[in-house]
Amino acid sequence: MDIVGFLKSQFICHLLICYIFIVSGLIINFIQLFTLILWPINKQLFRRINCRLAYCISSQMVMLLEWWSGTDCTLYTDPQSYPKYGKENAIVILNHNFEIDFLCGWNFCERFGVLGSAKVLAKKELSYMPIIGWMWYFLEIVFCKRKWEEDRKTVTQKLMNLRDYPENFWFLIHCEGTRFTEQKHQISMQVAEAKGLPKLKYHLLPRTKGFAVTVQCLRNVVSAVYDSTLNFRNNENPTLLGVLNGKKYHADLYVRQVIHVLIPFCHTGECSNWLHKLYQEKDAFQEEYYRTGTYPAVPIVPPRRPWTLLNWLFWALLLLYPLFKLLINMINSGSSLTLASFAFVIVMASVGVRWMIGVTEINRGSTYGNNDNKQKRK
Repeated sequence: MDIVGFLKSQFICHLLICYIFIVSGLIINFIQLFTLILWPINKQLFRRINCRLAYCISSQMVMLLEWWSGTDCTLYTDPQSYPKYGKENAIVILNHNFEIDFLCGWNFCERFGVLGSAKVLAKKELSYMPIIGWMWYFLEIVFCKRKWEEDRKTVTQKLMNLRDYPENFWFLIHCEGTRFTEQKHQISMQVAEAKGLPKLKYHLLPRTKGFAVTVQCLRNVVSAVYDSTLNFRNNENPTLLGVLNGKKYHADLYVRQVIHVLIPFCHTGECSNWLHKLYQEKDAFQEEYYRTGTYPAVPIVPPRRPWTLLNWLFWALLLLYPLFKLLINMINSGSSLTLASFAFVIVMASVGVRWMIGVTEINRGSTYGNNDNKQKRK
């Protein structure tokens, strides 16, 4: 291991990275709170400012993937569609198989300049999480309780509010509703068999109601729907801890543009059938990738933009100096109580870092989809 790789794997580096992320994130959340005064005066200015503030947070995560771990991201797509990416509003359908697939989705957004305005359909619990959850609140992210009877009205209203959004945005949606595991897959295929639907080998049965409502509400706003399928070469099993340790992964993302006007959004049943057919095609693409190691499209490597790194360096310079100055003063004081307090903070910080990483781990993921008594998958 070279000296750079050794330093990247050291826990003290991880603590410093997380310190910068947490403190800068809370500062940005605090600034976002004050932007609320703009909402009744100039809603579009409020939105534009919060897109930039959100970028300051989410780009730090992307920086870890792009610059810290140096992960390669190859895009397989139609060269004719490529120039349109980032220049139009779109719904992006993502598979949900890996611990860092959300990070790769953000990386995709960053390469085409829509990271700050990217939208998702997220579970309600995340809205209470400091930094990311609070950032999403000010971005008008659509939160749901995963109980459709309660969610329908709220989700529809939130989506309708995006119709006059001033920035180009991508709406990222995991139609499977939860991350793939063997247990969830087995239960999902039991539901498919009971409903007479074709079984999927590499995906869970898509939950179609959220997608149908999203298309219906945004049909006059989005110009395209992108179907994207993510895989990693050589059977790599990427984790956020691996990224934090500076481990380099090799991601392949297949993106194809679906003609938006061909989606039968007028009838939920027809839209449901369309989405099930799409996932059968996604399964076929996965099968081909495992067999050949490639996708049926032209490989393109979108260039890294420098802004994620520059943003992180700005916050690092701003926040590390007072931290080191405080640390030196504490050591010079020689106070046992002060040093003990510092040690306690380090321990709590390490626990916090491990908790943040644990949120992304598959074996600690949501139990949504594990309840085999809930057979409705529409």
